[in-house]
Amino acid sequence: MHLRRTGTVLGAAALTLLAIPAPAHAAAVACGGGTSTGRVAVNGCISAQRGSAGRFPTRDITAHIRARNTGTKGLNVSYEAFFRVVDGGHWEKIGSGRTYVGAGQTVGPLEVGSTTRVCGPVKVEIRVHARADGAAWSGWSPAATKQCQT
Repeated sequence: MHLRRTGTVLGAAALTLLAIPAPAHAAAVACGGGTSTGRVAVNGCISAQRGSAGRFPTRDITAHIRARNTGTKGLNVSYEAFFRVVDGGHWEKIGSGRTYVGAGQTVGPLEVGSTTRVCGPVKVEIRVHARADGAAWSGWSPAATKQCQT
């Protein structure tokens, strides 16, 4: 009986592992420095995934946000993300959103927006900011990557 129960548990565990989807080309998310507004601490995060447009290599660059509520009550947090090429580029809004962050909880990294760029020898940067209901916008939290690093 003990052996049959162990086999059943192991079989269920194996099926559970097979059922969890894993992205084939998951990109690593790197977070930059933090900023805060009221009870919310914010980090801007970035990921870059390889792709191609015909025979030209590209990078799908995605902005993420991580938010931590340091207070004792849950609150709604609004956020925005912007993107630019560091040398001479201008900031472009690539996304915004809103989420609920429970008391003492951290959410994210949550995807805010993305852009696809043809590879070049440039550094790209994202920045995010956030605000809790009734609070002012936080300062900017940046994150950067070489656009076509390997």
